Amino acid sequence: MLISVDPSSAVSLADQVSASVRRGLAEGVIRAGDRLPAAREVAAALGINLHTVLRGYQQLREEGLVELRRGRGAVVTAKAGPGRAQLVEQVRALVAASRAQGLSDQETLELIRSVQASG
Repeated sequence: MLISVDPSSAVSLADQVSASVRRGLAEGVIRAGDRLPAAREVAAALGINLHTVLRGYQQLREEGLVELRRGRGAVVTAKAGPGRAQLVEQVRALVAASRAQGLSDQETLELIRSVQASG
């Protein structure tokens, strides 16, 4: 199956669902226009709650990687190429690292702006 989770991981199951899809995008296994498996199917296959899968799909929607349409399910957007999926993963890692260093979200944004302005 395209989507996999590790119940023993400290990472939330919803985050693992979205990360699996991002990984598929980054590796070219999933492409723009592809339809993701129905959330009910994923939940049943993985033995997790339907709402957990839906939260993972919602994260992907917020990142601009999929569109959620009633009756059509989750469809990969045209702008969801391998580069964007990798970039989203890198941004997530940056946010986690900045929080681990005790930076606020505002401080992280200011740091990004200063680096962007200088280079």
